[in-house]
Amino acid sequence: MTIKDTPEEWEIRATDTPFVGNKTSVRTDDVVMPDGSVVRRDYQVHPGSVAVLALDDEDRVLLIKQYRHPVRQKLWEIPAGLLDIPGENPLHAAQRELYEEAHVKAEDWRVLTDVYTTPGGCDEAVRIFLARHLSEAEGDRFEVEDEESDMEHARVPVDELVRGVLAGELHNNCLVVGVLSLVAARASGGVDGLRPAGAAWPARPFEV
Repeated sequence: MTIKDTPEEWEIRATDTPFVGNKTSVRTDDVVMPDGSVVRRDYQVHPGSVAVLALDDEDRVLLIKQYRHPVRQKLWEIPAGLLDIPGENPLHAAQRELYEEAHVKAEDWRVLTDVYTTPGGCDEAVRIFLARHLSEAEGDRFEVEDEESDMEHARVPVDELVRGVLAGELHNNCLVVGVLSLVAARASGGVDGLRPAGAAWPARPFEV
């Protein structure tokens, strides 16, 4: 038996969009269940995101700490951002986020993993990249605003992050998934076996 997620789409009898925000919206679908009954499902419609686990030559991960109002916490996270342009190449978006949030560039990029953050209530798909061979970006720093104006930066050893994740001290999903995926990749053949940075992403198709 092959353990693999598969595409499938159940019949929708009716749909509505009761809320449209700046970046996301809420959709209500009347979905036909296997027994023929119709059930209403509300979910957030999201453009998709990218995140970057940037690893330096001392085996430290580049982190930012940012206030997240919905959970009323400042969370340690890896650089991440929205796919603002439909069909945008996720690698280009990830490179932009690493520059804007950390003023860093990387020479080696690979796909670490792809995830749905909360598939029971949101269609957000995130591609997490592994970026290595880091250096300071050229040019002026990106001008930050709002929550980003209060960001902190740090570089933390991988082992310390694993400890923090398992101790329940770190909660950002991209950080947790990214760090544990890195450890798993190293234990199963090494990061050179990861998918190339331009690998297909059915959840958010893009032009190369």
